[in-house]
Amino acid sequence: MATKLIKNAVGRMVPDKINGQKVTPYKGVGKYRPTGRKFAPKIASCADYPLDGNKLVPTLKKALIKAGLKDGMTISTHHHFRNGDLVANMIFKIAHEMGIKDLVWFPSASFPCQEGMIEYMKAGTIHHIEGSMNGPLGKFASQGKMKGVGVLRSHGGRYQAVQDGEVQIDIAVIAAPTADPFGNANGVNGSSACGLLGFALADSQYADKVIVVTDNLVPFPCIPWQIHGNYIDYVVKIDQVGIPEKIVSGTTQITKSPDRLHIAELTAQFCEEAELIKDGFSFQAGAGGTALSIGIYFGEIMRRKGIKAAFARGGSNKYLVDMLEEGLVGYILDGQTFDLDGVRSMRDNPRHVNTSPFTSYNYHGKGNFAGILDIVILGATEVDVNFNANVVTHSDGYLLHGIGGWQNCLFGKNVILPIPLFRDRIPVIRDEVTTICGPGELIDIIVTERGIAINPLRKDLIKKMKNSKLPIKTIQELKEEAERICGKPKAIEFEEKIIAAIKWVDGTVIDVVKKVKE
Repeated sequence: MATKLIKNAVGRMVPDKINGQKVTPYKGVGKYRPTGRKFAPKIASCADYPLDGNKLVPTLKKALIKAGLKDGMTISTHHHFRNGDLVANMIFKIAHEMGIKDLVWFPSASFPCQEGMIEYMKAGTIHHIEGSMNGPLGKFASQGKMKGVGVLRSHGGRYQAVQDGEVQIDIAVIAAPTADPFGNANGVNGSSACGLLGFALADSQYADKVIVVTDNLVPFPCIPWQIHGNYIDYVVKIDQVGIPEKIVSGTTQITKSPDRLHIAELTAQFCEEAELIKDGFSFQAGAGGTALSIGIYFGEIMRRKGIKAAFARGGSNKYLVDMLEEGLVGYILDGQTFDLDGVRSMRDNPRHVNTSPFTSYNYHGKGNFAGILDIVILGATEVDVNFNANVVTHSDGYLLHGIGGWQNCLFGKNVILPIPLFRDRIPVIRDEVTTICGPGELIDIIVTERGIAINPLRKDLIKKMKNSKLPIKTIQELKEEAERICGKPKAIEFEEKIIAAIKWVDGTVIDVVKKVKE
């Protein structure tokens, strides 16, 4: 049966099937209710595992063969090493050499260090990627060169998809900086320490076969164990699983741009004037340069007022760790470690807690941490006059970023997007975003270097800020100002071919990405 296009709740035409699998179009925030029970992996028996607990296999290739690697399987990896990952490339090199075809790669995110996967897609080893595609892989998909349709999910959406059985992982490969022969593993010890391993949690719990790959094998028990050996089939020792220095990228440094520093200062001033920064508040700020600068300004305000945050939700980094150690923050609830100070703190400080997409982001659970946050600072590539936002494509239409935890964080009490008014002379605020990743009703404040727009739905904030000396403007005024400076952007031309689908946090399809016309 041919694929049909259906208009979803934000007016985007989306297919009823992706890669032959039936999907549900986005119905609106909180409108879709799942039915049934969680997916369950196959029952295992201790009779099939070594009584002495030693699950060591001599090579990754042998582990993949023992796990039953064959054509068409779904293979998952995680991205705690960010641009320093070494294991994902090894898996698909082995599969390619074995002549395996049409694998689905299901990473928690991909990075430029995995550009080599393009060769395996060209060769037919990989059919398509279901995971965020950063850099070269996104561009390859945008050019219509990937055999199947990519599927992009948030971190919580990925856990939801595995838990609900929407994605069934055949083989999960978990790169672990430290593990024991039983399969217990953590990311805080060893020469390749990367922090937590929460993005691999769903994979360990639900995959048919699970392989832990480590470069630091320790005697049982590996403590702490972030991944439980009771879920693990095989353990492989290799020379190096990742380059920890490369978990730090250009996006995890404080900005030096005067405009972005001004945006950061305006954001902090807005939060103070709107009385969002108060004793016992909570916040999440990402690892981008502007967000890090906002955290610095928050610290200054807290010291001046003599107040403390109950907790901060991370991505952890040196600056957040400094606030924890100074006593400005009660706890860091960490979802991803962005530098080596974060790794050290998580290992040594009991108030630096590792979390996972299950606790923090999974929309098909009995609540999650996201809605408890008072202030959420996020980025965006584009925003439109209805406050809808885009994080996966730029205004040239190319798929160049992942969703990460962005969609999940939109459920915070005050969601703020500090963004420049234009990038490379192209306005960021548009009539319509190229790709809708988050609906405008969940985005409260847009802060640019030339003004601040409050969502008209937030009458409480508008009332509170009516006498502010800050440059409060309408979103339309900001758009017009950008167009006066840069001109109105040209419409992008797309072909009809859908190259990727964007899932919402509940597993429905909120938008698609089409092939860009060359």
